[in-house]
Amino acid sequence: QVQLVESGGGSVQAGGSLRLSCVISERISRINFMGWYSQAPGKPRQMVAIIGSGSTTVNYADSVKGRFTISRENGGNMVKLNLQMNMMTPEDTAVYYCNAVIQGIDYWGQGTQVTVSS
Repeated sequence: QVQLVESGGGSVQAGGSLRLSCVISERISRINFMGWYSQAPGKPRQMVAIIGSGSTTVNYADSVKGRFTISRENGGNMVKLNLQMNMMTPEDTAVYYCNAVIQGIDYWGQGTQVTVSS
């Protein structure tokens, strides 16, 4: 049973930083892509950043380029996916979800709330 467990959400003032982490209970060799998505109230879920299993493919939403950094750490039968968020703005306020595409199947974390106050 694949599990994605997120941590690191919370509240921060504008200009501040937060780091999200997601532990994916799967070997890196079985993962196609991993990423972070956000969903603000009343809006659809949207891609924030994605990374391929080989780390050579990395894409960011235009709104976070230069401020957010996605990275991953391999650990045997698990992978830790990180999202470093700097220079945050109130527009970054949303629930953030970890995603992994494993052998063509989408898996999602439970979501973690991020709130940026002005």
